[in-house]
Amino acid sequence: MIDGVQLKPLRLIPDERGFLMEILRRDDEVFRQFGQCYVTAAYPGVVKAWHFHERQTDYFCALTGMAKVVLYDGRPDSPTHGEIGEFFLGEQQRALLVIPPGVYHGYKNIGTELCLLLNLPTELYDYQEPDERRVAPHGGDVPYDWDREDR
Repeated sequence: MIDGVQLKPLRLIPDERGFLMEILRRDDEVFRQFGQCYVTAAYPGVVKAWHFHERQTDYFCALTGMAKVVLYDGRPDSPTHGEIGEFFLGEQQRALLVIPPGVYHGYKNIGTELCLLLNLPTELYDYQEPDERRVAPHGGDVPYDWDREDR
């Protein structure tokens, strides 16, 4: 596991009306602070990658579909520098993924329907000076191939 990354399994509480699923509470061990809340969507097969933040911690939860969230530790002073982490989040794996500052991240919709990914970052988005460093999703600074691996 990449240093500072946490995965919190989520529990569905079903009844005859549907279900409830708590994602993040301020008394959770993984909670830092609240900045804002947003949803990003990806169509089947689409990759949205790579970026990292210098100050912000991200909290990812796939609400619909299935996402392969990939992390790359590009922090030179990290004990896990250069490591890749893959996480499958969504309808078949309910979890909250905590991504610390400095860790590159991106995701691919690996399902057949729209994937909605909820993020509860610790910081507000600054439109004038975004805390976001981007690199190309394919063949760039991150040594990762988004193609499906058939075995």
